Amino acid sequence: MVEHRELSRRKLLGTAAIAAAAAAAGGLGTVANLFAQQSQVPADEKSLPTFTGPSQNPYWNSVGSIVQYPQKFPLVLLTDRPVQLETPRHYFETAFTPNGAFYVRWHLDEIPNSVDLSTWRLNVEGSVERPLKFSMADLTSKFNPVTVAAVNQCSGNSRSKFQPRVPGGQWGHGAMGNAKWTGVPLREILDAANIKPDALFVQFQGLDQGKGPEGHGSHEFLKSLDVKNPVLDDCIVAYAMNGEPLPMLNGFPVRLVVPGYFATYWMKCLSWIRVLDKPDENFWMKTGYRVPDTPRGNTTPDDMKTGNVKTVPISRMPVRSFIVTPDGATKLVAQLPVVVCGIAFSGYGSITKLEVSIDDGKSFKAAELGEDHGPYSFREWSYKWTPPKPGRYFLAARATDGKGNIQPDEGVWNPGGYLWNRIERQEVVVGRSS
Repeated sequence: MVEHRELSRRKLLGTAAIAAAAAAAGGLGTVANLFAQQSQVPADEKSLPTFTGPSQNPYWNSVGSIVQYPQKFPLVLLTDRPVQLETPRHYFETAFTPNGAFYVRWHLDEIPNSVDLSTWRLNVEGSVERPLKFSMADLTSKFNPVTVAAVNQCSGNSRSKFQPRVPGGQWGHGAMGNAKWTGVPLREILDAANIKPDALFVQFQGLDQGKGPEGHGSHEFLKSLDVKNPVLDDCIVAYAMNGEPLPMLNGFPVRLVVPGYFATYWMKCLSWIRVLDKPDENFWMKTGYRVPDTPRGNTTPDDMKTGNVKTVPISRMPVRSFIVTPDGATKLVAQLPVVVCGIAFSGYGSITKLEVSIDDGKSFKAAELGEDHGPYSFREWSYKWTPPKPGRYFLAARATDGKGNIQPDEGVWNPGGYLWNRIERQEVVVGRSS
């Protein structure tokens, strides 16, 4: 069970006051213009191709335009309907991702651009003894706030690395972010409603709507978790992100936080918690976001064509690590020290070891781990290296988590483009010192 850290009453009241003031002023609760503004694009990025397929994307990020949306820094655009924005690499130099830089992924095209907190309610309904409605004021005053550090990662992060390519947003590695989430333990909300004995699943719904995949009845985005799943005890209904109200595009006024799980369960603009007395048969559970029931969710296109591959809903994130710097953009100098650094995380617990290779994965040496912010947070790491001589080097990073899961050096393939966690490389060029 993840450790929830309680917030002081003083800080809680400050957060609530900020949210209330923003709503009253039409600020954080309202986005006046959902259309992105084109930002200045660096000269080197203008030369990138518009699509890298059908081969594997060779870049760290995807290759979309750089755009800026309300409450957001310039991010990489994948699509604008629904909105999908990727976080550039340099924002991962620290353990926590700034709210303005946090990636954005919506599933349907009709998303809210304002929420009136005077009328908005979080509804708890279905197979419960006491159906309830909570206002934002209820959530911030009737429950003791808790904070958890957790990575939110899109299920399709790194999809552009798949071979052969699969449909879906062709994300690079930037469809992820880490934040300190503050809110109400989901279990306390469920206990207040008193779940009935016949309950089987807890379903979550936000405010986005749209057509969804044609012919699948998917015009509402719905996700659910088994009522017996212990992750429910770790979940929180978050109204603050890194100590501030959530950006509109990241789920204002509240979103579900499911530590260790992929972001498909992290419902944005959460407005309904529905307890079901039967299995959830909606498109987003029965058809979407499923992976082969095989080691690492791996299969082949030929096996999928047989129709005999059993699938299960996607759940926890596999162990991953990334080299953030050096990024290969400039030459290093022989005999001058450099610090190789990056981040690592796992949906199965804290990172306990990080190893770095300077010879393309032939051998590894231990790196220094940074502060442990919790079992589901990014963990920074660093490795001091002095390039011995000029030439090309292929750096690699390999992470191990507390459950003993070691990052593999093989790719994965499934039709959804999920669960990629291969050891990543970074090529660097070392020049002469004289």
